[in-house]
Amino acid sequence: MSRKRKTIRRIFLSDSKYKSDLILKLMNSIMYDGKKTIAEKIVYNAMDKLKSKSKEEPIKIFNTAINNIKPTVEVRSRRVGGATYQVPVEVKQKRSQALAIRWLVEASKKRKDKIMSDKICFELYDAYQGKGSAIKKKEDTHRMAESNKAFAHFRW
Repeated sequence: MSRKRKTIRRIFLSDSKYKSDLILKLMNSIMYDGKKTIAEKIVYNAMDKLKSKSKEEPIKIFNTAINNIKPTVEVRSRRVGGATYQVPVEVKQKRSQALAIRWLVEASKKRKDKIMSDKICFELYDAYQGKGSAIKKKEDTHRMAESNKAFAHFRW
């Protein structure tokens, strides 16, 4: 007797203003204690500030900044014969996106500005220009992978 498995359809939502799932993911990572409307206000204020700061569309700046932050390789620990090696591994699209958003939020929280929307705005603009803490994090990850390239044959 064979049983059919129910397939669960995942609905990918997007934010109401920019129709972007990436912005929604940013809101969800900023959200604290279930306060989504506050996270929305923070992100939308940051996007409005980006619009006034630059002549380009804020969604274009945001997408370029995220693409600049996304890592292509990372290192994973691999235990071989009692020794632990840092093995460079390619990063999948979904994980690189998640890492980019995580690094952006972490770098924003560490900035000295008072208002969170300012922090995110300035970090996004820095990432758009190819500088800032989130970009430094990506470069450090790439540098670590490059220096451990000799252990690439330990991939699993």
